[in-house]
Amino acid sequence: MASSLVSSFQPRSAFLGDRNVFKVSSTPFAQVGYSSKTIECKESRIGKQPIAVPSNVTIALEGQDLKVKGPLGELALTYPREVELTKEESGLLRVKKTVETRRANQMHGLFRTLTDNMVVGVSKGFEKKLILVGVGYRATVEGKELVLNLGFSHPVKMQIPDSLKVKVEENTRITVSGYDKSEIGQFAATVRKWRPPEPYKGKGVKYSDEIVRTKEGKAGKKK
Repeated sequence: MASSLVSSFQPRSAFLGDRNVFKVSSTPFAQVGYSSKTIECKESRIGKQPIAVPSNVTIALEGQDLKVKGPLGELALTYPREVELTKEESGLLRVKKTVETRRANQMHGLFRTLTDNMVVGVSKGFEKKLILVGVGYRATVEGKELVLNLGFSHPVKMQIPDSLKVKVEENTRITVSGYDKSEIGQFAATVRKWRPPEPYKGKGVKYSDEIVRTKEGKAGKKK
């Protein structure tokens, strides 16, 4: 460790004609070292799982573009350059990383899930259920429109996409089904957005598996 040093600086003042002495002390410091370490990205537990393709589903892969066709419909997906899709001799699909970066690790699990949703969607399909809670709340399907009565001065009319099917039971139970999971979720979220469940009585539009945490209302004035 270096010892403490004291250096003196004595400039001559032009006005006073005397010397002003400034003392600067230097404190010891430790030497800083740097070490380089290679960080390895762990493989995603979801991304490394294979995808089984049913016999009634056709896979068409051209470069980074994938097309999946089944009895319920057809879907397409384009992969980023960080991942690629390969088909094994056994018929299984695998999503693999092409580079070892943080973004590639994130895309690995995401696009494996998207690919699996496409295969399951065109073969079996998905559905999302909603429930209307509230006095006078009801829903009906009129042609290609979903009509909602949610306590507004006018009914809410929503256009149903061609790839989706909407069914209403008991005027308060809505079932959205189709082969595109993302489109089903988006349509169901839009329906719920018109009247989200309020936290005191739980009135509104909620998912069938949604748990609404209610709050305790204000207590009356004590006499």
